[in-house]
Amino acid sequence: MGVTVTAPAKLTLSLRVTGVRADSLHLLDAEMVSIDLADTLTFEPGSGITVDDEVCGGLGVGDVPLGPENLVLRALDVTRRRAAVRLVKRIPVGAGLGGGSADAAAVLRWAGSTDLALAVGLGADVPFCVRGGRSRVTGVGEQVEPLAFEARRFVLLLPPLSVDTGAVYRQWDERRARFSAAGDGDAGDGDASANDLEAAAIDVVPALARWRDAFASLTGRRPRLAGSGSSWFVEGDCRALGIAGDDFVAIDDERAPLIEARTVPAHPVV
Repeated sequence: MGVTVTAPAKLTLSLRVTGVRADSLHLLDAEMVSIDLADTLTFEPGSGITVDDEVCGGLGVGDVPLGPENLVLRALDVTRRRAAVRLVKRIPVGAGLGGGSADAAAVLRWAGSTDLALAVGLGADVPFCVRGGRSRVTGVGEQVEPLAFEARRFVLLLPPLSVDTGAVYRQWDERRARFSAAGDGDAGDGDASANDLEAAAIDVVPALARWRDAFASLTGRRPRLAGSGSSWFVEGDCRALGIAGDDFVAIDDERAPLIEARTVPAHPVV
């Protein structure tokens, strides 16, 4: 009988880019929470990985790598553990919800590792995902300050788009250089609730703005971008927002599923 570990998605409620280190890694100041949209990983004797597609709205798992770059396999490697892993994907790829990081963190928790320095070597979101719950995350992701759990609800819009995080940060760098040359150091979009990466993400994938605007029209709220995108979210549940019974937002012949999510507490190490 295998051991099954849950890998909750992370939702970034606020994100400020506070600087860039000499090694080009970006310094962050973010508030992150775990939500109940989650992958599961089952560990059994053997080796290799299989992926089952249960991603919301039929968005698929076509962008999940199965080679050495796969974060589950990398996490197994750094913990010097061996297992045959069955990964059930429910978190869309490239959605800004930390699906790959959550999966890597699940491996670390299964292996009994809480070393955040080891975790950040796999990705900036992995240390938070090891702890889960609600935290302030700073540095390049390795500084995780637990915060009191808050029971909150959100509605997520999951556009049929995948956003490359590296491309977004490169665009943020370019925007910062342009704004600095013009005498304005703000590379964000000026919104008080801003995720500093939002404007850069829209530069990289302009279609994001259409989905944001359609979601705003539906809910009457100003959506926030999840991480580097592509998901948008507003706080509340479908009933409170007056959209109970709406499963999708449609633009032309494309549909984006609407998902209700709630925060979940920090999880113990397996």
